[in-house]
Amino acid sequence: MKQMGVKQQALEAESVVIRLRDKELVFISPEVMMISMGGQESFQVVGRFSERPRLRSYEPSEEDVALVVEQTGASKEAAIKALEDHKGDIAAVILDLKEGK
Repeated sequence: MKQMGVKQQALEAESVVIRLRDKELVFISPEVMMISMGGQESFQVVGRFSERPRLRSYEPSEEDVALVVEQTGASKEAAIKALEDHKGDIAAVILDLKEGK
């Protein structure tokens, strides 16, 4: 493999988490190899895994809060709560706050 420009390196990983759209795959004590070839790195993960639902958390950015406050006249606290409730959907937040919801 070295003659072909392929390098392999074992990594001492404690865990690996692969985040999918709706769940996470969690590998505990996996065997992980980093493979370098042609200027790119690939990873090979081998081991048992468990699945868990993906928990999505959202924290509104200062820019999003400022935009909602500017567009609706709402307080900063109300803007933050509305952004958290709508998971960052700024258009829905602005519409709801303008309609008084």
